[in-house]
Amino acid sequence: MTVVPCILCHSDKVSFLGTFAAIPYWKCGNCSSVFKDPSVFLDPETEKGRYLLHENDVEDLNYQHFVSPIVQHVTKMFKKGATGLDFGAGTGPVISKLLSEKGYAMQLYDPFFHPEKQVLSRTYDFIVSCEVIEHFHRPLDEFKLLYEIVRPGGTLFCMTELLPKKQSFE
Repeated sequence: MTVVPCILCHSDKVSFLGTFAAIPYWKCGNCSSVFKDPSVFLDPETEKGRYLLHENDVEDLNYQHFVSPIVQHVTKMFKKGATGLDFGAGTGPVISKLLSEKGYAMQLYDPFFHPEKQVLSRTYDFIVSCEVIEHFHRPLDEFKLLYEIVRPGGTLFCMTELLPKKQSFE
């Protein structure tokens, strides 16, 4: 098996973590990133089809509760009227709905469902990204973009599941 450079820091200090559900995973010895082998990344059409299976209903109270930590942090750190970007908003931009209702000016971006790239040429007081960063194919490029469009003193709020222990990861 050919060693794959880290998709985050591009280091060649990676080790094969194992194959789980027929997908090979690697772990970077430099930045500790765990990533699937890029050879098994889904093509855009298949990836969009997978996202369409998600049930992200903006009126779902359980999902609203799930994203509430991000909403609470934004409202503690930023005053009403602050501008935000929901990066990876998906089919049901629940965070944007909740923050808009609280008086925040929200924009949406999602490569499949809200692909208006002009929102990526503006700057924002804060950016929210829930259950998205683990899907980045080129995470260094994505984080550089986010860094460029969050204003000085602004905040990037990311929420995702942390890597489980190896036993449960398998």
